[in-house]
Amino acid sequence: MSDDIFDFGFTAVDESELEAVQTAQKKSAEIGTSAAAAAETAKNKQDTLDSLYNAIVPLLNNLKLNPEKEYIYWPQRIDKVEAFESKLLEIYKGK
Repeated sequence: MSDDIFDFGFTAVDESELEAVQTAQKKSAEIGTSAAAAAETAKNKQDTLDSLYNAIVPLLNNLKLNPEKEYIYWPQRIDKVEAFESKLLEIYKGK
């Protein structure tokens, strides 16, 4: 007979050992699923924060232009501020 014995990959266990393994596998799967969901939520939150930051920085940069001048000429200010508010609200709500 050959020294090469094929291992079929199974082990005999009693019922309590089987239940323990199944419980451990179930808990492991649950932890993996919740970790993946948490990572996805964190990514979505980071994307939202990045969008808000990218929307606000141009406004701040434009306000810093020509600091030696005391006044800002801003025609149609109300329309532009309201449009910016709408954009921020869309980002905030995830649209």
